[in-house]
Amino acid sequence: MAQQTLTAAVRAGASDAAQRIAKHLSPAVAKSSDFVAERAEGTYIYTTDGQKHLDMAAGIGVVSTGHCHPKVVKAIQDQASQLIHSGQNIFTSNVAQVGLLDRMLKIVPPGLTRLFFANSGSEAVDNAIKVARAHTKRQNIICFENSFHGRTFGAMALTTSKTYYRQGFAPLMPQVVVAPYPYCLHCKVRQAHPEGDSWYKIQPNVAPYDSYTARTCCNAPMESLKWILKQQSAPSETAAIIVEPIMGEGGFLTPPPSFLPTLRKICDEHGIVLIIDEVQAGVARTGKWWGHQHVSGEAMHPDILIFAKGIASGFPFAGLATRDDMFDGLALGTMGGTYGAAPLACATANATLDVIVEENLLENATQRGLQLTEGLVQLADKYPIIDVRGRGLMCAVEFGGHDGSMTASPGVAAAVTKAAGKRNMLLLTAGARESVRFLPPLTVSEGEIAEALSIFGDCLEDVFGISAQQAATA
Repeated sequence: MAQQTLTAAVRAGASDAAQRIAKHLSPAVAKSSDFVAERAEGTYIYTTDGQKHLDMAAGIGVVSTGHCHPKVVKAIQDQASQLIHSGQNIFTSNVAQVGLLDRMLKIVPPGLTRLFFANSGSEAVDNAIKVARAHTKRQNIICFENSFHGRTFGAMALTTSKTYYRQGFAPLMPQVVVAPYPYCLHCKVRQAHPEGDSWYKIQPNVAPYDSYTARTCCNAPMESLKWILKQQSAPSETAAIIVEPIMGEGGFLTPPPSFLPTLRKICDEHGIVLIIDEVQAGVARTGKWWGHQHVSGEAMHPDILIFAKGIASGFPFAGLATRDDMFDGLALGTMGGTYGAAPLACATANATLDVIVEENLLENATQRGLQLTEGLVQLADKYPIIDVRGRGLMCAVEFGGHDGSMTASPGVAAAVTKAAGKRNMLLLTAGARESVRFLPPLTVSEGEIAEALSIFGDCLEDVFGISAQQAATA
């Protein structure tokens, strides 16, 4: 009843609520809309102004089983009535965590038999750094251009997708080296090819677009990494290399097929820990449990795997999985956290993983992702889309210029997401270049993807259509 009263009050003073939010909450938190969320179900969110929004963002990929999935809601309700908090530093475990261990050990890559649970992707990244440094007795961490690993000081030092995530906060965590990442679309070697930009074709990363599997790389980024190990970060001082299997916030960049296996080989040669950050790409988002499994299967195993976002359907939860010996260098008490492995979070994660299995959401992510990819490729025939990339329900497009160039006008991606908001569809930009990403719930239906593509086409017409061009030049 109290919640209903509060909702009614917010509805009645919607404009006043927006003003109070703007006045009293941190202005450093970016907002992509002016709506106040009230309730949600499946792939739709309802706001206090009575509007219904098609959610192609899923809270930045966290609402994996859809909003308020009945089984997830019931798990939260049941757990809340039994045990809300116990404390991982007080009790050996809790019943929900024991159940989660069993489930996680079935889906993490072979050889990863130790787990640690935390609250957010950033926190998991920070702990992965601690584990790698303690295990190797080395300090340096190598990350990549376009990466996003979080906003805490350790994770922020590894984040390069946009300057504003880290500007003004120096000195950051030291001993971090940034390596080039294979962004084939804007590769200088490709641009120097006699055929120029026309040499690169839109090659989505999924079947039936099999040309991706044959894509070769100039190997310049890997060559640069090898020189980094000779010039900037000696292998004897390099604790870990951290990489996302698909660059998330950096633009949904999917590396050439040989990239991750080559990283694994380099790490094996030098005793370097390979950390795979699966915060955005993991937990069935790409049609497999983990994003790195598409390219190399079980052979390309990480030493540390980081997970968060979709693991608990929007409930704050994260963690990492490692080999059995990885924690040996850590003294007792060096890891922990008040809310880590909390019963409510573990129960929510249990229900999430059960729903993914029971409702075959890996296959749904694959099929709906293919539908989305095909629709985006068709739109590229009419509008200046120069790339369609990602896997499963982790898709993005990058825009070029009206003149056929490879560089779009600044703000184009934001204009498209703004046009989508006016048509009651939630979308997000991605990366420093002009890209828009799709991250719907894994439960999204064929009809909802078709609806999203239709709205997206209308948004592109708003921004890139003839009438829009005429208005811009008038």
